Amino acid sequence: MPRSVNAVASRARRKKVLKATKGYFGRGKNVWTVAKNKYEKGLQYAYRDRKAKKREFRALWIQRINAGAREHGISYSQFMGMLKKGGIELNRKVLADLAMNHPEAFKAVVEKVK
Repeated sequence: MPRSVNAVASRARRKKVLKATKGYFGRGKNVWTVAKNKYEKGLQYAYRDRKAKKREFRALWIQRINAGAREHGISYSQFMGMLKKGGIELNRKVLADLAMNHPEAFKAVVEKVK
């Protein structure tokens, strides 16, 4: 009796990977072994960069808050310390948005904690 290899599932798995690698450069889009490797590497990058994205945004927010705070004569660390002491619980994302897009509101926050 011939060996059963479940070709239906194998083909479906290959089709899924080749569909995901559509648009890749060179053989990465149509040669199974190359496409599989590129697909797996892409998933690794996606996992890693979901973590890195959080770090990058936090750093961006800190830079924006620092720039806004220095316009009012205090450093970022002094500002954050005063916020904690003043009991104002605004996160860095909101503070950065205020500093960039609503400078008058950010100034009000700075004046309140001074």
